[in-house]
Amino acid sequence: MNQGEIGSFIAKCRKEKKLTQAQLAEKLNITDRAVSKWETGKSMPDSSIMLELCEILGITVNDLLSGTEVNLENYEKRAEEHLISLKRKEEHNMINKKMIAILFSGTLFLGIMICFICNIAISGKLTWSLIPACSIVFAWVLIFPSIVLGKRGIAVSLISFSMFTVPYLFLLSRLLKTKEVFSIGSIMAVISILFLWITVVVFVRIGTRRNGIAFGITFLMAIPFLFIINIVLSKMISEPILDIWDMATIFLLLILAFVSFMCNNMKNK
Repeated sequence: MNQGEIGSFIAKCRKEKKLTQAQLAEKLNITDRAVSKWETGKSMPDSSIMLELCEILGITVNDLLSGTEVNLENYEKRAEEHLISLKRKEEHNMINKKMIAILFSGTLFLGIMICFICNIAISGKLTWSLIPACSIVFAWVLIFPSIVLGKRGIAVSLISFSMFTVPYLFLLSRLLKTKEVFSIGSIMAVISILFLWITVVVFVRIGTRRNGIAFGITFLMAIPFLFIINIVLSKMISEPILDIWDMATIFLLLILAFVSFMCNNMKNK
């Protein structure tokens, strides 16, 4: 497959349908930047939207992967060639992901072993090394799914973060022998996880084609969550609800929200 030829073919078909890159992107619920990358040969359409793209452009998948309209005589032959090519590409990507996952896991495991060896050599038993080991395992649980599954792994990582953050803080508080790590940290973690899930819902509902609006809403939502966190902290550790740094943060969030909305408006124009 020649990505340059495929990109030129996509651009040609799009123009024949009298669609702009932005209009095609909106129909596919993606960004116009992704369409631009296809047409310049920098990337290929994802297999999950390939059928929908072909339907919009009035072509077949075979035509798309060939970079031209395929004659019926060569249809079966070209289809088989493209299926083999796609299968090889998927197998190659999977091998790369496995290698990265193995290297990542091995590096973290080596880090844990080094901590254990140093701890035993100095103290004669495992003491402080359990703290970095616990943190490394927690990081592995969060990152590993994204490495193996790609974009689909982000959802798994988010679920893992939601499930294991509080238990991790509990274990960390026991290792540090500091109750505040769990009592304060767990409440902050629950509030943060709630904000994270609301953000995900905002982006899913609004869609990537209007990510400027989604970012703007997220920045605005962060302000009441900041107040909630500060109110909880003020009750637990007798801190003021707002200080100069909080006011600066709120001002910055408002600016970021305004810039996001303006960028989205300019992009649409």
